Amino acid sequence: MNISVPILIVQALSFRMLANKLHNMSLLCSFAALFFSNYTVISMLVVATSGTGYILGSGSAIDYMGLCCTCAGTMMVAASASTLNQANMLAAGLGASNLVFYAFVYTPLKQIHPINTWVGAIVGAIPSLLGWAVASGQVSFNEILLPAALYFWQIPYFMALEYMCHKDYADGGYIPSFSIELLAYKFRMFSLADASGQRTASVALRNCLYLLSLGYLAYDWGLTSGWFCLESALLDLAISCTTMSFYLNRTIKDARRMFHANLLYLAVFMSGLRVHHVTESEKQMTIGNIDKIVDMLPLLETLKRHQKEKG
Repeated sequence: MNISVPILIVQALSFRMLANKLHNMSLLCSFAALFFSNYTVISMLVVATSGTGYILGSGSAIDYMGLCCTCAGTMMVAASASTLNQANMLAAGLGASNLVFYAFVYTPLKQIHPINTWVGAIVGAIPSLLGWAVASGQVSFNEILLPAALYFWQIPYFMALEYMCHKDYADGGYIPSFSIELLAYKFRMFSLADASGQRTASVALRNCLYLLSLGYLAYDWGLTSGWFCLESALLDLAISCTTMSFYLNRTIKDARRMFHANLLYLAVFMSGLRVHHVTESEKQMTIGNIDKIVDMLPLLETLKRHQKEKG
């Protein structure tokens, strides 16, 4: 009996080691299957052909840094195409349309009209829809909330950025003077036609105030608990104060403060959405508890009536 116990322990340890080895082998096999999959091999061949074309087109002098950048860019394009191929049709459509919208609508608009900032905000809002579509396979009305937050958030963010980089725009060939027609600009950024900065600050403040309603809507639509409504309102009031300061003073310092506050806002807002998010199971549990309470009301009324009769 004393001899069999160590034997059993050794056998148990042996089986544990074997299980660990099999687990490690399965991970290795999974990685190898991913690495040597058709999409990976094809992507690597695409990169190889791109690099070969670059070398042949370089003549006698090869720019190796340019070669590396070309191969890296080609790999990213190929990987993006493979990723779209693995997503559902809705997510793939959103990703492809956003790429087209960015490259062929937003980018040319930079040289046509200052509305490019608002169009760019749409481009920045679509990825949240894409993530929802990948996870659920559909886009519901409730998902409008996060893209709306991203859209309204981007406007004061870019207004602050444009105002802070006003001199850099001028050094790069921009003409930051309100007295000159906007059509004379090489790039039509909103702040370049606003020498005083008043309209830039006004647009930023207006969009900050639009964000105030989103916390309540998240609660009203059942996406979050009531705590998020309160936290979101306080958070938006905080960044609105920095935007109001920029509106009143219109200095680089105030623009920078507004810029940093907006960066912090987005991180805290999305974290709050995640922390206070109410899942479907939690909703059903809450509804079930309410139904139980409603069912108990007649019993409570009966108990109260009996107590009154005894009293």
